[in-house]
Amino acid sequence: MKTVLILSGGMDSATLLYDLLAHGDSVEAIGVNYKQRHGKELACAAELCHGLGVPFDVLDLSSLSAFLTGSSQSDPNVAVPFGKYDEPSMKLTVVPNRNMFMLAAAGAVAIARKADRLAYGAHAGDHTIYPDCRPEFVKAMTEAFGLCDWHTLGLHAPYLDMTKGDICKRGVTLGVPYEKTWTCYVGGEHPCGKCGSCTERAEAFEFAGIPDPLLAAA
Repeated sequence: MKTVLILSGGMDSATLLYDLLAHGDSVEAIGVNYKQRHGKELACAAELCHGLGVPFDVLDLSSLSAFLTGSSQSDPNVAVPFGKYDEPSMKLTVVPNRNMFMLAAAGAVAIARKADRLAYGAHAGDHTIYPDCRPEFVKAMTEAFGLCDWHTLGLHAPYLDMTKGDICKRGVTLGVPYEKTWTCYVGGEHPCGKCGSCTERAEAFEFAGIPDPLLAAA
């Protein structure tokens, strides 16, 4: 099975990378640069792939950033909310139509490379706020990929019914080097430990019953 994976460098997509390889897939990874505040994640993605011998390319969509206003991840005028996310604060982190443009761009590459499927790490914890992580969205995009080209591309989102804690547990069994992943939405050299994304990561490791190796390595 030839799979193109959208690899952000975060916990979820890193776990999926190891999962796909464990299942014997031939994997090529794609990162997307939309001038995100936490751009360090792409360096983490590159390091993960280098260690595994997986091809990794970055699609440069940074020109979009000037138009993606209102999100703390793409608009420098919007501060990253701290503390555990509730609905209003989490919505500040929603990048307009992010998964749609990432799937469309990476899907074009996957079709050109005659891949069997395109994979991304949407999970159950994202359903409430992030519309482009809902099962309905995945179903619609799957249908779109079946219509957009003569080469039919499947869409693979195996973590849709899993929480971040479930994914972390899965990654531990797969030997994912989580110290080489990046979750913090603030960016910088070290995780802030205060943003909602850092909080969710901490909860995932607590659920898995292990310390976060990224913090241990800091």
